[in-house]
Amino acid sequence: MPRVKRGNVLQKRHKKILKFAKGFRGSKSNLFIAANQAIMQAWKNAYRDRRKRKRDFRSLWITRINAAARQHGLSYSLLMNGLKHANIEVNRKMLAELAVNNREAFAALATTAKANLAHHAPKKIPMRETVKA
Repeated sequence: MPRVKRGNVLQKRHKKILKFAKGFRGSKSNLFIAANQAIMQAWKNAYRDRRKRKRDFRSLWITRINAAARQHGLSYSLLMNGLKHANIEVNRKMLAELAVNNREAFAALATTAKANLAHHAPKKIPMRETVKA
């Protein structure tokens, strides 16, 4: 079996990984094995957190909308329900932006939602009386 000379493949791979690890602290930027492990962990975290960022922003928007809605006497779910019944389709990002930067526009949306809640109020079902034994 002939001898396989790898040339500079290994050297190029090591250089590539060390280039990605620039700026890491300690041996993680100088030693290949430590750098490779650090890079793999960093990429794993980055992949996960790119998805988590979307969830985090959505919960931030909902928190902001809820705080602004409560200033108008509504909860978040009632506001969203009222807007849905009014056929107003504004996404949460824009609602949160209005709540923070354009309070008059948000107030108008809240009053519209309140008015539509009154029209679409669910019928109350009378509760059964409990029998004392």
